[in-house]
Amino acid sequence: MTLFAVSLALAGCGLARPSSTHAAGTEVRAIDVGGVDREFRVHIPRKRARESDLVVVIHGGFGSAEQAEAAYGWNEVAESEGLIVAYPSGKGVAWNAGTCCGRAAHNDVDDVGFVAAMVAELQEEYGVSPDRTFATGMSNGAMMTYRLACETDLFAAIAPVAGTIVTGCADPSPTSVLHIHGRDDERVRYDGEVGSGATRVDGLAVEEDVALWRAVDACPEPQVTAKPPLTTTTANCPEGRTVSLIAIDGAGHQWPGASTNGLSGPDPASTALDATAVIWKFFDGWKG
Repeated sequence: MTLFAVSLALAGCGLARPSSTHAAGTEVRAIDVGGVDREFRVHIPRKRARESDLVVVIHGGFGSAEQAEAAYGWNEVAESEGLIVAYPSGKGVAWNAGTCCGRAAHNDVDDVGFVAAMVAELQEEYGVSPDRTFATGMSNGAMMTYRLACETDLFAAIAPVAGTIVTGCADPSPTSVLHIHGRDDERVRYDGEVGSGATRVDGLAVEEDVALWRAVDACPEPQVTAKPPLTTTTANCPEGRTVSLIAIDGAGHQWPGASTNGLSGPDPASTALDATAVIWKFFDGWKG
């Protein structure tokens, strides 16, 4: 198993909350990764919870950290729940998730190293435990979320939205997974066929994604609950982990419940559920 060394080093760091001079609100930061400056936004709530949580929100292709912050409502969750939210910025508005997408993949940008370095900095600064560090992403950002879970042990749980695995994932570390996907998504197809659009995404079928993680987590057979337009498949796994899929009939390539001002994705946002609220409930329920 290949694990990113940064997260292993963090296990030895003290988890007492360090002092910080950074004020509440959102600020833009830069971090050097192999001689390249990478930017990210971080939102610090006015009042932090006693046990800090960190959620990394990864924007989609042709999106941005600013767009993800504006569209998905994570700052509101940060303020109500006292958690820290980080929004990394992809090079060329894309992420090197494996075979996708754009210049980031073509130029083999070290996005795994970037996110790992960002997480290490924030965990140390704010005293966040690896057991309370989570990641979610939309589309190409969801693919990047999967790549991070396949190649590192940075996150206790992940929640990809409208994405799939487009990288090797032979021996990942166990993690909880919640996948949300529209059945009518033409950009990243539910059935794993080649998608439409410029990137022509060609990855695993969505049900293969979650089956892979059920195998990794040694899960029993899942339970299926159908409440149209939602079908939820959930496996409660050893060591408190969960692997779950929420499939949405009639939904396309978008973040369900997102802002309706064109920021959710190329398709209108489904109103069948509030993905951000559902994802936070999933993360917050992790008791590993």
